[in-house]
Amino acid sequence: MSQNPLVSPLSPVVLQVQGLGKSVEDSSGTLVILHNIDFTLQAGETVAIVGASGSGKSTLLSLLAGLDVPTHGSVQLCGRDLFALSEDGRAAHRAANLGFVFQSFQLLSHLSALENVMLPLELRGVRDARSQASAMLERVGLGKRLSHKPVTLSGGEQQRVALARAFVVQPKVLMADEPTGSLDHATGQSVMDLMFELNREAGTTLILVTHDPLIAGRCARILRIEAGRLVPQPSPDTRHTG
Repeated sequence: MSQNPLVSPLSPVVLQVQGLGKSVEDSSGTLVILHNIDFTLQAGETVAIVGASGSGKSTLLSLLAGLDVPTHGSVQLCGRDLFALSEDGRAAHRAANLGFVFQSFQLLSHLSALENVMLPLELRGVRDARSQASAMLERVGLGKRLSHKPVTLSGGEQQRVALARAFVVQPKVLMADEPTGSLDHATGQSVMDLMFELNREAGTTLILVTHDPLIAGRCARILRIEAGRLVPQPSPDTRHTG
């Protein structure tokens, strides 16, 4: 099995996590969700975060994106310490570097497919947002559905719109949280084929939370979380990419 061909020892580090921990207080005292997580990702890696429900994997993804704040530790994302930034600073850094795909699609219901994909481009002040968004929707097979609102699209089509929205800004890092969780198996497989294809074309670093071992197995690297701790896994060169 081969390592991701986009990754080399000279590839820049896009994510460095050191001593990352998260605890919350509840009626019984302190609940530790994540314990001292450490790892580094290079540009172009494909990484699956796996673990049982409640193991802390979605919390970890939220911390990696700066959507949540850790109790201790640091996350260096694309050269910046996320938690040395203000909330507005983290939001700006996300907008410049990250794309997101969620289980629940997170499309704006009052906007058409085209308008949903145009939105992140317009927020960046891109002048030809309409043409770029149209081209990306064509790329994901929805060139004839540009004017359709999310309610008129199937689940698979909505997730394709979400993929188009994520990739249209050419993010350095794409984070996906259970992207097939709301889809049937065949539709989910089709969406994942498209995600890995787009990822290879763009050379994006992919961080994917999934409970599906087949999807995880398509990534070059697996990070397994058990009871909030990172469990050692086989060397990346024993795995393959999607």
